[in-house]
Amino acid sequence: MNSTPNRQIIPASTSAAHRALFLDRDGVINDEINYLHKPEQVHFVPGIFSLCRSAQRLGYKLIVVTNQAGIARGYYTEEDFHALTRWMEAAFAREGVQLDRTYFCPHHPEHGVGAYRRECQDRKPNPGMLLHAAQDFSLDLARSVFIGDRCTDMAAGQAAGVGTLLLLEGVERGDCADGRNYQRIATVDAALPLL
Repeated sequence: MNSTPNRQIIPASTSAAHRALFLDRDGVINDEINYLHKPEQVHFVPGIFSLCRSAQRLGYKLIVVTNQAGIARGYYTEEDFHALTRWMEAAFAREGVQLDRTYFCPHHPEHGVGAYRRECQDRKPNPGMLLHAAQDFSLDLARSVFIGDRCTDMAAGQAAGVGTLLLLEGVERGDCADGRNYQRIATVDAALPLL
């Protein structure tokens, strides 16, 4: 007779997991400029630094998730992207904000050149970048927030199980399809009470 007591596997508490504030880059962090890849093109969205400082004080990890079709199309290189990302991280640091990581997808299924032309689970509306971040940072996605400016952002967030989805007004004029559960906000500052 086995004397080992019955043991139930208890999952790790999600309260110990971190929350994240996921941010799309173009249109949320900086003004939307097609295929932005140079520092002189960057104009930060009003309120983004104060939002990120507040989120950081509340214990959120700050994670950028961005599709970069300009790489796929050959308009700029991955090194150009990384150089701009380092420049943006330094700009945030000067404002007292540390971005924890930037995830990007350089692929496009139709307009990519060479190896960049392919389907990719990281390209929004797929949830790959969010799921990688959840694993890398032990995130509780249900207690996290995603601010995007496109329906593809909302779809990625919903597919990943992000608890609060905020659609910044401006790009998407109509409602996102498929019954996605999200709230519209007029400015990034409007996200503060929802954190």
